[in-house]
Amino acid sequence: MATTNFTVAVELGSSHISGIAGRKAPDGSLEVLAYACQDSTSFVHKGVVYNIEKASQALGYIISQLESQLHSSIAKVYVGIGGQSLRTVVNTVNHTLQEKGIISAKLVDSLCDENREMSIVDMDVLDVAPQEYKIDHMLQADPVGVTGQHITAQYLNIVARSSLKKNIELSFEQARMPVADFIIAPVALAQLMLAENDRRAGCALVDFGAGTTTVLVYKNNILRYLCVLPLGGNNITRDISTLQLEDAEAEQLKLDYGDALYEEPAADVAEAAPVCTLSDGRELKLAELNHIVGARAEEIVANVWNQLQLSGYETSLFRGVCFTGGGALLPHLEELFHKQPKADKVKVRVARTPGCQVNCPDGLIPSGVNCNTLLGLLAAAGNDNCCVQEPVRQQQPQTADMFGNDENLKMQEEENRRKLEEERRRKEKERQLKSEEKQKKEEERRKKEQARKNKPNRFASLFGKLTNAVLDDEEEDK
Repeated sequence: MATTNFTVAVELGSSHISGIAGRKAPDGSLEVLAYACQDSTSFVHKGVVYNIEKASQALGYIISQLESQLHSSIAKVYVGIGGQSLRTVVNTVNHTLQEKGIISAKLVDSLCDENREMSIVDMDVLDVAPQEYKIDHMLQADPVGVTGQHITAQYLNIVARSSLKKNIELSFEQARMPVADFIIAPVALAQLMLAENDRRAGCALVDFGAGTTTVLVYKNNILRYLCVLPLGGNNITRDISTLQLEDAEAEQLKLDYGDALYEEPAADVAEAAPVCTLSDGRELKLAELNHIVGARAEEIVANVWNQLQLSGYETSLFRGVCFTGGGALLPHLEELFHKQPKADKVKVRVARTPGCQVNCPDGLIPSGVNCNTLLGLLAAAGNDNCCVQEPVRQQQPQTADMFGNDENLKMQEEENRRKLEEERRRKEKERQLKSEEKQKKEEERRKKEQARKNKPNRFASLFGKLTNAVLDDEEEDK
């Protein structure tokens, strides 16, 4: 049976491009109706599309799979935007009134428009996170209606390189699928994974992905900081592959045996050192494997902690740090974070499931697949219907043939139709004759013009004769 009411969201990740169709219930729960996934390692790098042709082909496959499951055509999709260049830039706009008065909505809108006009070289403002306003000396979340003379608006602009959004637009344009809107993927994920009291009390969300690691900081229910680190789980996999392993085998070893804080057996233990057997029969010591895993994981965690310190909110995270994403499955990640300087008292947890109820048919999404960002995009898109709507055909009222049995009226109608047809043909013939006459006149005009151009100039001819006569006289004098 065809589904005619659904919302579609697409995520272009560094490891997979995936699409989902579903609905958001009034109670906040999500109903998943269709899901499709395709490998994206050959055309997406650190969240940025670099091969438009391959991306459009993958998008076409995703859309066709979703339509096949829904038994309906998709009219538009919501697209998550992320990537390495995504970050936040603080901008302040000031305005002083001639005298103390009431701050109007029009004034606040003008300040927001002025903020949007800020220029950053090779960067686009993708979204603006609402911040506080300072009116005279008081902070206000909603300044409309407050009295004052001087207002300072602070905005957190989410920016990225111009090519980031442009390449995604080109991919969907080539796939012939309209984009309903772009959604900042990390922000949608945070809205799904963090409860309102987390965002209000102060919490950082760390999305440990395949190609990148995204850090977001919330305080007083407002996004305060966002940055994307060019490090992720793929870096650990590539380090393991230096042990003369294929990337697929290195990835599997990381998932099966990886440990952020692996401890070797005591030296006095008589048992042999633990090993893992490779597909070619070789044996690899777990200590050697996890030495590589731990070193890279420590680098990533250290960079995360450094970004939290740069945000200025590292001491205000009363709800701690929440890790999510595929890389967050690495064992002992919390303990590794607490080893960072001055981070031992920060609460750390790993969130693997969203904060709302998700109703999904068994087997639709493969086990072990992390699609929290995709679910966040679906929740952020709301209830806008993405199904192709069939146009409503208005039936023409059928009029009764009152004179259907009157032969004289029928003959008159036929005579009138014949006269109208003869009149049409006569006018058509007249138009044709006028056109031919016009063409003949144009042809005659062109011939006369050409003849005029070819006719020798009398003045030039006379001048030539006089010149020749003078030359002849000079010859005779000589």
